[in-house]
Formats: sequence, structure tokens, C-alpha cells
Amino acid sequence: MKICIVSDSHDNRRLLEHAAEDAKARGAQAILHCGDVVAPTTLRVLKKFALPVHAIHGNNTGDVHAMHQLAQEPDSPVRYHGQDAILHLGGRSLFLVHYPHYALGMALTGDYDLVCCGHDHRAGVRAVANIKGATTWLVNPGTVGGVGKEPTYILADLERLSFSIQPVPTEQGEACNVPPASTHP
Repeated sequence: MKICIVSDSHDNRRLLEHAAEDAKARGAQAILHCGDVVAPTTLRVLKKFALPVHAIHGNNTGDVHAMHQLAQEPDSPVRYHGQDAILHLGGRSLFLVHYPHYALGMALTGDYDLVCCGHDHRAGVRAVANIKGATTWLVNPGTVGGVGKEPTYILADLERLSFSIQPVPTEQGEACNVPPASTHP
């Protein structure tokens, strides 16, 4: 099973839509959003792809009540999990959280095959030796919204546990790499 992992869209619907479209064309069967959606309506652009969407909030939570309402709409593909999420997809155990330091701690437990995070807008893929003597994958897709960095997402193959950082396809003259409103250490 292939999945699209995104984070930090910060209301950039167009780039989120481009990432989802590209990932679906590459075989993605689900979308995971690791926080900082901000306005829940941002996720509405994903409806047309007919893929399940699992979302958590980050430090820019927006309207949490509206996010719950969106997830409860009968035709909504969005499942809103709150601060973090434990998922079972493609025979793998996954943990989603916004903050990288929390993600590293969860990866070290060895309870998950894959831990996904966001927040610092730095795309990366890392194999973490966990306390059970095995490896847990820790991934950060960067910022799909292009905030302070080029927009990226991760295409993950859960069967092979392979991960590819993908640039978000953009249209000529489309705004991206927007300076951040605040910086993260």
C-alpha cells in the first residue's frame, strides 16, 4: 500500500491539492496530514480524490470544532484524530504527531513501524534503532504549503517500507516558498 504523507499546509489549498493529485497518480491509497492544516476547509480540496484522509492538528490548530464537524459529514473522507493518531494501514502500525521530538520518542519505543511528524518544515527520512532491537522509520514530509521551504510531501510504500521525498508539482508563477510568519528552532 502506498500513502501520501503531508504536513504544514498552512491553508495552501492549491499546493495540497497538487501533492494529493501527484501522489494519487503514483498509486497512493490514503493521505496522512501531520498537522498545521489551520482552516479545516483546506482539507475539502481532497474530497475529489476519493482517498481516506487522516489528519491531526499541530501548533496552528485553527478551528478544532469545525475540523470535527468536517470529519462527521457523511461524504467526508477526513478522519480527524486530534493531537496524535495510531493507525493500522497496509499491515503496518503507524503513529502520527506534529512535533519531531515527540515523534522521536515514539519511534524509540519500537511499538510502530513508522512514525510521521511535521512542524519544523524540514523534510527527512530516518531509520531509528528502537529499544526492542529493531528499526522504526521516522519521516517528516516538510511543508506541503511551501512555508519557508520548497513544498514537499513523502510518498511511502508500506509494503517495502520505502520512502521518497517528492517535490510538489507547481504551476508556472504559482506562489510557493512563502516566508514563515514565525520561525521554529
